[in-house]
Amino acid sequence: MIPENPPFIHSANLRAVIWMVITTMLFVVVTGIIRYLGSNLPAIEGAFIRYALGLLLLSPIIFKLFKQKIPADLWRTFAIRGFIHGIGVSLWFYAMARITIAEVTAIGYLTPIFVTIGAAYFLGETLKLRRIAGVIVGLVGALIILRPGFQEVSIGQLAQLIAAPIFAISYLYTKQLTGRASPEVIIAMLTLFCTLALMPGALMQWQTPSMHEFLLLGCTAVVATAGHYSMTRALKAAPISVTQPVLFLQLVWAAALGVVMFGEPLDSYVLAGGGIIVAAATYISYREAKAAR
Repeated sequence: MIPENPPFIHSANLRAVIWMVITTMLFVVVTGIIRYLGSNLPAIEGAFIRYALGLLLLSPIIFKLFKQKIPADLWRTFAIRGFIHGIGVSLWFYAMARITIAEVTAIGYLTPIFVTIGAAYFLGETLKLRRIAGVIVGLVGALIILRPGFQEVSIGQLAQLIAAPIFAISYLYTKQLTGRASPEVIIAMLTLFCTLALMPGALMQWQTPSMHEFLLLGCTAVVATAGHYSMTRALKAAPISVTQPVLFLQLVWAAALGVVMFGEPLDSYVLAGGGIIVAAATYISYREAKAAR
């Protein structure tokens, strides 16, 4: 008789949680570097340099891939995901230079909410009442952060708000790809096609970066590539319902970094709204996992 929760399941879940904790730390480091760089470079140029340097790091994997016979539909999926993700990254870079680290992180938590909506729209999944309630609660969390009518919604907040559903589409493609390609290949292809997507806009707005800016973007490339790798490993090891709650740690790290390194105010509304969004996304993930069983 097979036990209800075999030991290997707990082991896989633990690995997924550890990978996700590492992911939250790495992405906050990336956020801190971009925040430090500020708005001296155009957002799309900063994003392009970051991905172009990441492309150099992953070039051995990419050269090997071109020698392999990869199905045309898989190449197409890689390309679509890369171009979509490139748009989201440009908006994220723009927001990061204009609003606090905690705000960027908290609004970014809307991505799983949009993943649920996207799964219903693109994949034909049924949106039952409880999942709809979770989505509504998550959007209420966003309203607490933005507080429209009580404060002016800034252009940086709008940029991050638009980026969230774009990243959700990329996230859906990632989950689809984990069953067909290794984490290394998924990250390499994302880096390749993001670089191609960002190149035209970056060249149109090009400002030659200083050596200091270039080195910092190089650090961003290394840390962000590692973050995408660890996130892909987490998604491959366990269901989203296991990894989702861990994302709240990223808001904790982000708020602490903003206060300590940049003197940003600790906004209780941002923390409360972010907590509500994470709770809603976690509940949705739990319901999805339960329905799947």
